Amino acid sequence: MATTVTTATGVAARAVDVWKLYGTGEAQIAALRNINVEFERGRFTAIMGPSGSGKSTLMHCLAGLDSTSRGTVYIGETEVTRLGDKGLTELRRDKVGFIFQQFNLLPTLTAQENILLPLSIAGRKPDQAWFDTIVDTVELRDRLGHRPTQMSGGQQQRVACARALVSRPEVVFADEPTGNLDSRSGQEVLGFLRDSVRQFGQTIVMVTHDPNAASYADRVVFLADGAIVDELHDPNADAVLEKMKNLDKVGEHPRGDA
Repeated sequence: MATTVTTATGVAARAVDVWKLYGTGEAQIAALRNINVEFERGRFTAIMGPSGSGKSTLMHCLAGLDSTSRGTVYIGETEVTRLGDKGLTELRRDKVGFIFQQFNLLPTLTAQENILLPLSIAGRKPDQAWFDTIVDTVELRDRLGHRPTQMSGGQQQRVACARALVSRPEVVFADEPTGNLDSRSGQEVLGFLRDSVRQFGQTIVMVTHDPNAASYADRVVFLADGAIVDELHDPNADAVLEKMKNLDKVGEHPRGDA
């Protein structure tokens, strides 16, 4: 496939002075502390940190899957933190794509039906050319009629990736997308995510604990003890691992996520 780079400018998602608190009084825990971060359009960003650092909590707040205690979250120009239930549902349906560690495919649907599910729910017809491009990029053309139980873990996750992209969302959030895959399947999925950024101008924000997975990103944001403490551009696995070794010494108290 010829490479088609889409020039994207601006910010796809951002958090402004975001806090996430659990509990009250002396038992209160700050899972996120005064987070200020922007995620540029057309870029692949990884979020990393020790266990309990707040990385999954941050992604869930950015995606509108969880509320903030204080501060503001935006997807594009939409202020997520002001939306009600209906607005959040529309945001997650129309502007956000999700890829989870557990695939989250419907077992009774074929690969094609799973990919098109977000559009079906929204009552929208697929752009056939875009659908074909995605399917061919993830190399699932001969698996479209198969159900999840008839596919390998890597193939199921590629279905999930295609599903996340089919609606051309503002941003795709990926939570440990290679956590249940063998190394070869994981590399295929990461390669597809990277290609979706470079070829299609997609924006990807990925939570991972794996330095090799993070090396596929354009930028890595590091959290420790609920706060952003560092970042790395054009990372390689060794540089990420070195940063992580230092971060493990920063915080000792769990802050609400793995």
